[in-house]
Amino acid sequence: MASSMTTPELTPVPYRITSIDLLRGIVMIIMALDHTRDFFHIAAMNSVPLDPVNTKLSWFFTRWITHYCAPTFVFLSGMSAYLSSQKKKPGEASLFLFKRGLWLIFVEMVIVSFGLTFDPKFGFLIWQVIWAIGCSMIILAAVRRLPNMWILAIGAILFFGHDLVSRYHPPTPGTRSDIIDVFFTAFNNIIPIGKTRIIGDFYAILPWTGVMLLGYGIGYWFTKEYPAAKRKRNLLISGFSLIVLFIMLRFINDYGDPSPRIELNNWRSILSFLNTSKYPPSLMFCCMTLGPSILFLAISENIKAGWSRIASVYGRVPFFYYILHFYILHVLVVITFFLTHHPSSEIRQTIFLFRPVNFGFNIIGTYVVWIVVVASLYFPCRWFYKYKMSHSQWWLKYL
Repeated sequence: MASSMTTPELTPVPYRITSIDLLRGIVMIIMALDHTRDFFHIAAMNSVPLDPVNTKLSWFFTRWITHYCAPTFVFLSGMSAYLSSQKKKPGEASLFLFKRGLWLIFVEMVIVSFGLTFDPKFGFLIWQVIWAIGCSMIILAAVRRLPNMWILAIGAILFFGHDLVSRYHPPTPGTRSDIIDVFFTAFNNIIPIGKTRIIGDFYAILPWTGVMLLGYGIGYWFTKEYPAAKRKRNLLISGFSLIVLFIMLRFINDYGDPSPRIELNNWRSILSFLNTSKYPPSLMFCCMTLGPSILFLAISENIKAGWSRIASVYGRVPFFYYILHFYILHVLVVITFFLTHHPSSEIRQTIFLFRPVNFGFNIIGTYVVWIVVVASLYFPCRWFYKYKMSHSQWWLKYL
């Protein structure tokens, strides 16, 4: 079985591809848990799993572990953009990033929005992680000809400094407020589009751009010419530094997150300590998630276990997996809706058609659905990766 899962590497540098694809595959698998929870957990629509005061431990960590997905994926997207650009002329690389960014914005607003809502009228358009990556790629296309240290510096300014904007609140709603929300502070920001459509803006652009630029800036650590020992040392120092910074900032409890931790005098204080803000991604949130991810990159270059080969399959075709898993989940929602005899009046009870408020399973049932969905995508992902490696159509570069 192990030999049947072995696939050709993308480049002559297997350790680079192995570590990046392995980490990306792990976060893609975990990411599906969060979306399965949204669709199938009975309490997903009427509870706050990260509320340290009222949550259950299983609810908290089911949601919390998925925090690692978006920042790691955006960070690795920046690294992959750097490695991909080395195979192209400067102008060609910038143009590709620009076009891919536009394509990802389209995908978010059309393909992902429909997969989440199943609403043919597109009454609710979603701006989430694919939107943020698309916008960040367009920005990266504009700055990638700058010296690499400049790109790192811009990324660091956005990464470490964007929480300053969270302390500023525009005095009145309006265009100025919407622009600040879109670029810096988006959190359940609702933007009306005419009388029949709205945009749900959940991912502020520039904080995620900072994460992508940092990933791009250290991409050269993963080139063939860069010494492996130096790369590992750099990754270990970077990862540990971010973790230490997170712990220090969380104890200081002032700068780095708009939601201060709460002293609860029991084990729930630990939950409060870990409950950093994702919308927008605070400095503490990014340090808490990217620190361990970077450490994993440092120690995973030579992992060749069977589980790592399986996880890497998902990491080699993340876009294909990401789109497909939404549609599989929502089709299962429709099937479950009718099998559990919900009335047709509940089809549009929430923005997710066929997903009413009182619907789904307990946390164990949610995990069962998650495992089934992830397992069902293994062979399609393996097939698509082999197809990409054996075909050269231009459109494959965008998938």
